[in-house]
Amino acid sequence: MDIYTIIFLALAVFIFLRLRSVLGQRTGSERPPYDRAAPNVVQRGQDNNVVPIPGSVIDQPASAAPTEPVEPTERWKGIAEPGTALAQGLDAVAVQDSSFDPRHFLSGARSAYEMIVLAFANGDRRALRDLLSTEVYESFEAAIKDREKHEQKTETRFVSIDKAEIVSAETRDRSTQLTVRFVSQMISVTRDKAGTIVDGSPDKVADITDIWTFARDSTSRDPNWKLVGTGSAH
Repeated sequence: MDIYTIIFLALAVFIFLRLRSVLGQRTGSERPPYDRAAPNVVQRGQDNNVVPIPGSVIDQPASAAPTEPVEPTERWKGIAEPGTALAQGLDAVAVQDSSFDPRHFLSGARSAYEMIVLAFANGDRRALRDLLSTEVYESFEAAIKDREKHEQKTETRFVSIDKAEIVSAETRDRSTQLTVRFVSQMISVTRDKAGTIVDGSPDKVADITDIWTFARDSTSRDPNWKLVGTGSAH
């Protein structure tokens, strides 16, 4: 073996050890795959698979130190009234996932709401694919394809997201599902290739109420939630 062969072998061993030390560890601070916004409005699909409004990636809070037991009447204060179906549903969620924090979830849900609506408006399939279930993604993509077919573009701008509240919670086998009502104000307009307005208005602020359901596998190491159902209230 000549000197160059020895040098290359030593370098290869060094690189292997470095890669193993980096890739073989999780720091606990990994972020969700997407943390960006995109812009657009909602279009309705079939079977209540509506293409709605804005949000961001929902993740779980970092593990916290054990806390003192909380009285049932105080556990979901500001989120659900004691004894209600919602409170019981949240209790079931907490049994499956002791780190569940409804306020942290709602913060992420607001971001996801805006991100998804904007990504839909922009036709950002990559962002949508990571945030939606397969069924909902197919509904959103069909609406995007139809818009592209007619050479239309949608511009959506959020004026405000006034409310995000959990309206139901349930567990199904390994799945946790939370339904959130979003109340927002936005401006949306769709134009054709010539720039002619075919839907909406660039000046009118619309009051929107959307009801979205997010789900995640409570046994999975992946902390992210996905949108599995959409609907609107009038």
